[in-house]
Amino acid sequence: MAYQLKVIQPQGTFDGRNGRKVCEEMVKIMGSGVKTILIDFQYITFMDSSGFGTLLLTLKTVRQQQGRLVLCSINEQIKMILDLSDTTQAFEVFPNQASFMQEVTQHQT
Repeated sequence: MAYQLKVIQPQGTFDGRNGRKVCEEMVKIMGSGVKTILIDFQYITFMDSSGFGTLLLTLKTVRQQQGRLVLCSINEQIKMILDLSDTTQAFEVFPNQASFMQEVTQHQT
């Protein structure tokens, strides 16, 4: 069985509005049977507290559906938010998509 993964790449500011869009998209994706979602923050320039709140809600939703939420390419500002809120361990974080894909490939063999 092929590994089912969906990559979401939001852009700009990750605020409450953009975060809700990602959460809604993620719910649709999980409804189609995909259990692993990678949010690539490469094109996010800033995350505010509302965006952080929706990210936590997204994590909770994924876990309730026995899914896996992974983050990659987070910038220093987002890393600082995760550190200051003591939620770094709650998320799986990879430096970039390639490092995550390498981990997935290693676990399939």
